[in-house]
Amino acid sequence: MFIIDLSLKLTPMPISVQRKSAEDAEAVYQQVLEAMRTGNPQILELTCEQVPEKKISLLSSEICSVQMYQKSSTAAASGRAPGFAGILGE
Repeated sequence: MFIIDLSLKLTPMPISVQRKSAEDAEAVYQQVLEAMRTGNPQILELTCEQVPEKKISLLSSEICSVQMYQKSSTAAASGRAPGFAGILGE
């Protein structure tokens, strides 16, 4: 299972959708990147393959970052999600 996390402006928790194959996850990742690159706000509609009822629509201009990773059992065991962590300095 592959997870695509979207970080939104002024929102502390990421929005996540899941895809079963790497190709499908890469397609969603590229779709989000393209929406971010255009500079024209547009509505993105995303669904989750793991939970088919899970749907979200969001404005592309509110996306700060996107990351894609493969779900693994080591992340669940450590209690930490894979990806990047922000560190604030004083």
